[in-house]
Amino acid sequence: MTLAIFDLDNTLLAGDSDHAWGEFLVEESIVDAEEYRQANDRFYEDYLNGELDIMRYLSFALQPLARHDTEQLLAWRDQFMAKKIQPMMLAKAKALLDSHRAEGHTLMIITATNRFVTEPVAELLGIGHLIATEPEMVNGRYTGEVAGIPSFQDGKVARLNDWLESTGESLEGAWFYSDSHNDAPLLRKVENPVAVDPDPTLENIAKENGWKIMSLRG
Repeated sequence: MTLAIFDLDNTLLAGDSDHAWGEFLVEESIVDAEEYRQANDRFYEDYLNGELDIMRYLSFALQPLARHDTEQLLAWRDQFMAKKIQPMMLAKAKALLDSHRAEGHTLMIITATNRFVTEPVAELLGIGHLIATEPEMVNGRYTGEVAGIPSFQDGKVARLNDWLESTGESLEGAWFYSDSHNDAPLLRKVENPVAVDPDPTLENIAKENGWKIMSLRG
């Protein structure tokens, strides 16, 4: 089995689903607008700059899940998918996924964004394997805490290694597509690393290592 692995935000999507979820919460007055927007934007800048404290961010990002019952959260998520995610869909991303399917490759998304936000996106894209940061749930409610290792930076490698061990699969011939220098640890692990609409730091890393650079925009 050959794995074709994809980052989600700003790779398969023309935007960041995690940041967009925060914007949705603000726009729908589910959270305190000014305070939440400022924090959401600040954490996103930290991510882009490679300075994100992932546990501090998740403590912030998962709190809205803990404050509301699951039924209400799912209703809001349906609205979020229509309002925020559908406009981010990329025709070239769909074509890329279809090309890997045609080769018989197994498709996977691996993302730092939590599963509550990303699971319906993976379903929309027709990708059956998803490694995402796991929000803890107890007795049918989210706690606001993280379960296990966040799939961020080296955590993506650790989580993928756990999946490989549990399934008996390998990274032989594997592909990984990402836009972010935060994903350099996993890009270095695969035979076919691809920088997709890369940030400036990843673009430099890709050029230094002779990795393929491509665009799914436009």
